[in-house]
Amino acid sequence: MSWHLGRMAGFDLETTGPDPLTARIVTACIVQCGGRQPVAAANWLTDVGGETIPDGAARIHGITTERAHAEGVPLAEAVAEILAGLAQVILAGTPVVAMNARYDLTLLDREAERFGLDPLPAGPVVDPFVIDKHVDKYRKGSRKLTALCAHYDVPIGDAHSADADAIAACRVAWRQGTMHAPLAAMDLEQLHRAQVEWAAEQAASLQEHFRKKDPAAVVEGAWPLIPRQQGGAQ
Repeated sequence: MSWHLGRMAGFDLETTGPDPLTARIVTACIVQCGGRQPVAAANWLTDVGGETIPDGAARIHGITTERAHAEGVPLAEAVAEILAGLAQVILAGTPVVAMNARYDLTLLDREAERFGLDPLPAGPVVDPFVIDKHVDKYRKGSRKLTALCAHYDVPIGDAHSADADAIAACRVAWRQGTMHAPLAAMDLEQLHRAQVEWAAEQAASLQEHFRKKDPAAVVEGAWPLIPRQQGGAQ
């Protein structure tokens, strides 16, 4: 059975900002779906470790500092539970589906590091963002999740809520596997290795483009997460 017809675990974070090395987790979702089994979702709202959620971030996901502090579980507790949930998924051989995985998995890894928690075990990751840029290199327009949902004719619920985005990412991945036979023909290990190469190629191409205006521009090529020593978060 092709990977896209089996069980998937969508993973999504809503956070305090765009930099995965410094942003904190506000909400998280792991949603297991597909494989002819019921959907199973786990959701978290954190207290952001007592930090402030910038207004710009709150406008995107709708969680204010006040709500997070009043209703959220301690951030360290949430990070430990998210890591445990994803580790269980990975050890079961289920692929983690994450839109722009480099961001979410790096951010979770840095949170783990801050709290002295073990990193996630290695396992297959499916990134609809990286896959889309590979199979449809020259398509114009946005590659954000809402745009991919429109392109692949996938319904999306409340965009920028972690659970809706996690399910939507799985649906996009399913459509990609359905529409592109070379993807469906790969096993999960082959697909993971291919995405490592594709992500590096995409970053190099983007860096070349940016360097036309800024010769010092650097675009991160590591995938599915930025190694700790490389990120300087030690």
